[in-house]
Amino acid sequence: MSSTLLAAEVALAGSLSFALGAALQQHEAAGTTGSTLFGRLKLLVRRPRWLLGGLAILVGGVGHFMALGLGPLTVVQPVTVASLMFAVPIAAALHRRRPSRAELVAAGAVTAGLIAFVLVIPPTTVRPTLTALDILRFLPCAVLIALVCHRVGQRSTTHGRAILLAVASGVMYASAATLNRVLSNGAMHDLSHLLSWITLLMPVVAAAALALLQSAYATGHFGVAYATVQIADPLTAVTIGALILHERLPSDPASLLAALGAGALVLAGTVALARISPAPEAAERPIPVSSPA
Repeated sequence: MSSTLLAAEVALAGSLSFALGAALQQHEAAGTTGSTLFGRLKLLVRRPRWLLGGLAILVGGVGHFMALGLGPLTVVQPVTVASLMFAVPIAAALHRRRPSRAELVAAGAVTAGLIAFVLVIPPTTVRPTLTALDILRFLPCAVLIALVCHRVGQRSTTHGRAILLAVASGVMYASAATLNRVLSNGAMHDLSHLLSWITLLMPVVAAAALALLQSAYATGHFGVAYATVQIADPLTAVTIGALILHERLPSDPASLLAALGAGALVLAGTVALARISPAPEAAERPIPVSSPA
């Protein structure tokens, strides 16, 4: 068996673990309410199934890390997007229903579109670096977008709230990933790179992203929330990577056309999921969450 094929199989297993973890966490988060994002998170960390979901996500992360060590990024990264394809039937099973054909087709469209988009992104050899000025160029903008999405989401329908909160989460996750990329790349050459204020900032940004995602799950519309964060995260990361880290984007007409086509496919799949993904019964029985002490 070639190392590339083994990498794809490990990445696929990691995607399944990611999907299982996300579905378990959504099952516990659906229907929770509270005055603050972190108040909801405070309740969820007391639930064994939610923690099990977190463990599954951690295992998925380890699998993704191992896959990247075994094979090229151009193979591993598209395969990990398959977690969306796994997540919809897993969530349906947790809520004791069968996924509809429309759900599976929509999830497949999003997955295919994301894979196509990743494939047209050209590789880059530029070593990622961030100055304090670079961080000030993107992080305040990301926080502002997240705050606006959260604010508008409070006045929207449950479908709209799920989308907006997932967008906010994806933007913050991409910001955390940008910081993490620089830290991890630097640590590969010199572990002293971890002794930086960026190391302290990154977990705060990631925690905000996690809290926003749990709020999106709590609306009960798992399919659209999970699909949206899968879109917002990589698209934001590509944007930050191009503008801040100077990574390459498609420049020839064929690649640009392919990227636009992939984006249209992703958008169509997400809209379909927003229309057909049913809210679980848990969303009809809100669980009050007290503010953190």
